[in-house]
Amino acid sequence: MADDVTAVVVDDHPVVRAGVEHWLASEGIALVASGEDAGVAWEGPGADASVVVLDLHLGGVAPALPELRKLVEDGRRVVVYSMRADDDVVLQCMEIGALSYVTKAEGAEHLVQAVRAAADGQSYTPPALAGALAGDSSETRPALSPRETEVLVEWFQSESKEFVAQRLNISLSTVNSHLERIRVKYAAIGRQAPTKAALVARAIQDGLIGLDDL
Repeated sequence: MADDVTAVVVDDHPVVRAGVEHWLASEGIALVASGEDAGVAWEGPGADASVVVLDLHLGGVAPALPELRKLVEDGRRVVVYSMRADDDVVLQCMEIGALSYVTKAEGAEHLVQAVRAAADGQSYTPPALAGALAGDSSETRPALSPRETEVLVEWFQSESKEFVAQRLNISLSTVNSHLERIRVKYAAIGRQAPTKAALVARAIQDGLIGLDDL
Protein backbone atom coordinates (compact mmCIF):
# COMPACT_ATOMS: atom_id res chain seq x y z
CA MET A 1 0.00 0.00 0.00
CA ALA A 2 1.32 3.41 -1.00
CA ASP A 3 2.52 5.66 1.79
CA ASP A 4 1.70 9.38 2.06
CA VAL A 5 -1.19 9.22 -0.40
CA THR A 6 -2.28 12.64 -1.67
CA ALA A 7 -5.21 13.62 -3.86
CA VAL A 8 -6.49 16.47 -5.99
CA VAL A 9 -10.25 16.77 -6.48
CA VAL A 10 -11.80 18.25 -9.63
CA ASP A 11 -15.50 18.98 -9.08
CA ASP A 12 -17.60 22.06 -9.77
CA HIS A 13 -19.60 21.77 -6.52
CA PRO A 14 -17.85 23.22 -3.44
CA VAL A 15 -19.91 21.08 -1.07
CA VAL A 16 -18.74 17.92 -2.85
CA ARG A 17 -15.12 19.03 -2.67
CA ALA A 18 -15.50 19.75 1.05
CA GLY A 19 -17.14 16.39 1.67
CA VAL A 20 -14.46 14.46 -0.21
CA GLU A 21 -11.73 16.33 1.68
CA HIS A 22 -13.34 15.32 4.98
CA TRP A 23 -13.69 11.68 3.93
CA LEU A 24 -10.10 11.44 2.72
CA ALA A 25 -8.64 13.27 5.71
CA SER A 26 -10.44 10.92 8.10
CA GLU A 27 -8.51 8.06 6.44
CA GLY A 28 -5.13 9.81 6.46
CA ILE A 29 -5.23 10.94 2.83
CA ALA A 30 -4.29 14.59 2.28
CA LEU A 31 -6.25 16.66 -0.22
CA VAL A 32 -3.50 18.92 -1.58
CA ALA A 33 -5.66 20.85 -4.03
CA SER A 34 -9.21 21.10 -5.33
CA GLY A 35 -11.04 23.15 -7.91
CA GLU A 36 -13.85 23.35 -10.42
CA ASP A 37 -11.78 22.69 -13.55
CA ALA A 38 -9.10 20.18 -14.46
CA GLY A 39 -6.36 22.81 -14.50
CA VAL A 40 -5.99 22.34 -10.75
CA ALA A 41 -4.56 18.87 -11.48
CA TRP A 42 -1.75 20.32 -13.62
CA GLU A 43 -0.81 23.41 -11.63
CA GLY A 44 0.68 23.91 -8.18
CA PRO A 45 0.38 21.13 -5.56
CA GLY A 46 -2.22 19.28 -7.62
CA ALA A 47 0.37 18.47 -10.28
CA ASP A 48 2.17 16.12 -7.89
CA ALA A 49 -0.86 14.50 -6.24
CA SER A 50 -0.87 10.71 -6.12
CA VAL A 51 -4.45 10.48 -7.38
CA VAL A 52 -6.84 12.68 -9.32
CA VAL A 53 -10.51 12.41 -8.28
CA LEU A 54 -12.41 13.67 -11.33
CA ASP A 55 -16.08 14.54 -11.69
CA LEU A 56 -17.44 14.01 -15.21
CA HIS A 57 -19.55 17.18 -15.38
CA LEU A 58 -17.62 20.36 -14.79
CA GLY A 59 -20.23 23.02 -15.33
CA GLY A 60 -21.22 21.75 -18.78
CA VAL A 61 -23.48 19.18 -20.39
CA ALA A 62 -20.80 17.12 -22.12
CA PRO A 63 -18.83 14.73 -19.87
CA ALA A 64 -15.21 15.67 -19.20
CA LEU A 65 -13.81 12.81 -21.27
CA PRO A 66 -11.15 14.97 -22.99
CA GLU A 67 -9.83 15.99 -19.56
CA LEU A 68 -9.81 12.35 -18.46
CA ARG A 69 -7.97 11.31 -21.60
CA LYS A 70 -5.32 14.02 -21.16
CA LEU A 71 -4.75 13.04 -17.53
CA VAL A 72 -4.37 9.38 -18.49
CA GLU A 73 -2.01 10.20 -21.36
CA ASP A 74 0.09 12.18 -18.88
CA GLY A 75 0.36 9.06 -16.71
CA ARG A 76 -1.91 10.32 -13.94
CA ARG A 77 -3.87 7.88 -11.77
CA VAL A 78 -7.52 8.85 -12.03
CA VAL A 79 -10.62 7.86 -10.08
CA VAL A 80 -13.79 9.10 -11.76
CA TYR A 81 -16.36 10.21 -9.17
CA SER A 82 -19.70 11.01 -10.77
CA MET A 83 -23.47 11.08 -10.37
CA ARG A 84 -23.77 9.12 -13.62
CA ALA A 85 -24.16 5.37 -13.38
CA ASP A 86 -25.04 4.42 -16.97
CA ASP A 87 -22.95 1.50 -18.14
CA ASP A 88 -21.81 3.00 -21.44
CA VAL A 89 -20.24 6.02 -19.73
CA VAL A 90 -18.66 3.87 -17.01
CA LEU A 91 -17.10 1.55 -19.60
CA GLN A 92 -15.94 4.45 -21.75
CA CYS A 93 -14.09 5.95 -18.79
CA MET A 94 -12.43 2.60 -18.02
CA GLU A 95 -11.43 2.16 -21.67
CA ILE A 96 -9.85 5.62 -21.67
CA GLY A 97 -7.81 4.59 -18.64
CA ALA A 98 -9.50 5.53 -15.36
CA LEU A 99 -8.41 3.12 -12.62
CA SER A 100 -11.83 3.15 -11.00
CA TYR A 101 -15.31 4.59 -11.41
CA VAL A 102 -17.24 5.43 -8.24
CA THR A 103 -20.73 6.90 -8.29
CA LYS A 104 -21.60 9.60 -5.78
CA ALA A 105 -24.37 7.35 -4.47
CA GLU A 106 -21.78 4.78 -3.35
CA GLY A 107 -20.39 6.87 -0.52
CA ALA A 108 -17.17 7.44 1.37
CA GLU A 109 -16.00 3.86 1.89
CA HIS A 110 -15.83 3.01 -1.81
CA LEU A 111 -14.24 6.32 -2.78
CA VAL A 112 -11.51 6.01 -0.14
CA GLN A 113 -10.73 2.43 -1.19
CA ALA A 114 -10.62 3.48 -4.84
CA VAL A 115 -8.20 6.32 -4.07
CA ARG A 116 -5.92 4.08 -2.02
CA ALA A 117 -5.89 1.44 -4.75
CA ALA A 118 -5.21 4.03 -7.45
CA ALA A 119 -2.26 5.42 -5.47
CA ASP A 120 -0.71 1.96 -5.87
CA GLY A 121 -1.59 1.90 -9.56
CA GLN A 122 -4.32 -0.66 -8.92
CA SER A 123 -7.97 -0.76 -9.90
CA TYR A 124 -10.85 -0.96 -7.44
CA THR A 125 -14.27 -2.28 -8.40
CA PRO A 126 -17.23 -0.81 -6.50
CA PRO A 127 -20.77 -2.13 -7.18
CA ALA A 128 -21.65 0.20 -10.07
CA LEU A 129 -18.44 -0.62 -11.91
CA ALA A 130 -18.88 -4.34 -11.28
CA GLY A 131 -22.35 -4.15 -12.82
CA ALA A 132 -21.06 -2.28 -15.88
CA LEU A 133 -18.25 -4.78 -16.43
CA ALA A 134 -20.60 -7.73 -16.00
CA GLY A 135 -22.90 -6.32 -18.64
CA ASP A 136 -20.16 -5.38 -21.11
CA SER A 137 -20.85 -7.00 -24.46
CA SER A 138 -17.89 -5.45 -26.27
CA GLU A 139 -15.16 -7.42 -28.00
CA THR A 140 -12.72 -9.37 -25.85
CA ARG A 141 -9.81 -7.25 -27.00
CA PRO A 142 -9.21 -4.36 -24.56
CA ALA A 143 -9.37 -0.80 -25.85
CA LEU A 144 -5.78 0.36 -25.43
CA SER A 145 -4.95 3.97 -26.14
CA PRO A 146 -2.26 4.70 -28.77
CA ARG A 147 0.15 5.71 -26.00
CA GLU A 148 -0.51 2.50 -24.04
CA THR A 149 0.15 0.43 -27.15
CA GLU A 150 3.35 2.37 -27.82
CA VAL A 151 4.61 1.81 -24.27
CA LEU A 152 3.68 -1.87 -24.40
CA VAL A 153 5.50 -2.55 -27.66
CA GLU A 154 8.56 -0.55 -26.56
CA TRP A 155 8.69 -2.59 -23.35
CA PHE A 156 8.59 -5.85 -25.27
CA GLN A 157 11.51 -4.65 -27.39
CA SER A 158 13.56 -3.19 -24.53
CA GLU A 159 15.70 -4.62 -21.77
CA SER A 160 14.12 -2.50 -19.06
CA LYS A 161 11.36 -0.06 -18.23
CA GLU A 162 14.05 2.57 -17.67
CA PHE A 163 15.05 2.23 -21.31
CA VAL A 164 11.41 2.62 -22.38
CA ALA A 165 11.22 5.85 -20.37
CA GLN A 166 14.33 7.17 -22.09
CA ARG A 167 13.14 6.16 -25.56
CA LEU A 168 9.73 7.80 -25.14
CA ASN A 169 10.98 10.75 -23.08
CA ILE A 170 8.62 10.02 -20.18
CA SER A 171 9.20 9.16 -16.53
CA LEU A 172 9.61 5.65 -15.17
CA SER A 173 6.49 6.13 -13.05
CA THR A 174 4.54 6.99 -16.21
CA VAL A 175 5.76 3.79 -17.87
CA ASN A 176 4.68 1.80 -14.82
CA SER A 177 1.28 3.53 -14.77
CA HIS A 178 0.64 2.70 -18.42
CA LEU A 179 1.62 -0.95 -17.97
CA GLU A 180 -0.52 -1.32 -14.85
CA ARG A 181 -3.45 0.26 -16.64
CA ILE A 182 -3.06 -2.21 -19.50
CA ARG A 183 -3.15 -5.09 -17.01
CA VAL A 184 -6.28 -3.59 -15.43
CA LYS A 185 -7.98 -3.46 -18.83
CA TYR A 186 -7.13 -7.10 -19.54
CA ALA A 187 -8.29 -8.15 -16.09
CA ALA A 188 -11.57 -6.27 -16.56
CA ILE A 189 -12.47 -8.50 -19.51
CA GLY A 190 -11.38 -11.70 -17.78
CA ARG A 191 -8.00 -12.08 -19.51
CA GLN A 192 -5.45 -11.80 -16.73
CA ALA A 193 -1.91 -10.77 -17.72
CA PRO A 194 0.09 -10.45 -14.49
CA THR A 195 3.56 -11.01 -16.02
CA LYS A 196 5.51 -9.68 -18.97
CA ALA A 197 5.31 -13.07 -20.67
CA ALA A 198 1.54 -13.08 -20.26
CA LEU A 199 1.28 -9.60 -21.76
CA VAL A 200 3.41 -10.70 -24.72
CA ALA A 201 1.02 -13.61 -25.30
CA ARG A 202 -2.02 -11.33 -25.09
CA ALA A 203 -0.47 -8.79 -27.47
CA ILE A 204 0.29 -11.50 -30.03
CA GLN A 205 -3.25 -12.90 -29.71
CA ASP A 206 -4.71 -9.43 -30.25
CA GLY A 207 -2.50 -8.58 -33.20
CA LEU A 208 -0.69 -5.74 -31.46
CA ILE A 209 2.67 -7.31 -32.31
CA GLY A 210 4.00 -10.21 -34.33
CA LEU A 211 6.76 -12.68 -33.50
CA ASP A 212 9.06 -10.74 -35.83
CA ASP A 213 8.65 -7.68 -33.59
CA LEU A 214 10.24 -9.40 -30.60
